[in-house]
Amino acid sequence: MTQPQVPAAAVRAALDEVIGAMQRAGVWDVSPPPDEAFQDMGAFGTKTMAFAQWLRWVFVPRVTETIASDGPWPRGSQVAVQAVREGDTDPAIASLVTALSDFDSLFEGDRD
Repeated sequence: MTQPQVPAAAVRAALDEVIGAMQRAGVWDVSPPPDEAFQDMGAFGTKTMAFAQWLRWVFVPRVTETIASDGPWPRGSQVAVQAVREGDTDPAIASLVTALSDFDSLFEGDRD
């Protein structure tokens, strides 16, 4: 599969939707994890931090940096899948699934 050719503006719009969903769900203002939590955090931060913390302090900054550099974009994104898992026990995270699915959909399939 080739690198997706996704316009930075589309990624920014999708990220803005995720941020808005996080704000509405009350998880945007989650406290940052301690510095050591960023070391060996595992996929989606599951080893060292809550998913909301990973979204706020890892996902959003990394996507913002990638937008600023206009890529390279991932070959796929599965953040909504993790949100579904986390949302089984956390209604605030469950409310983010639609926005995260829309984000993920930008990186599906061969875009060349």
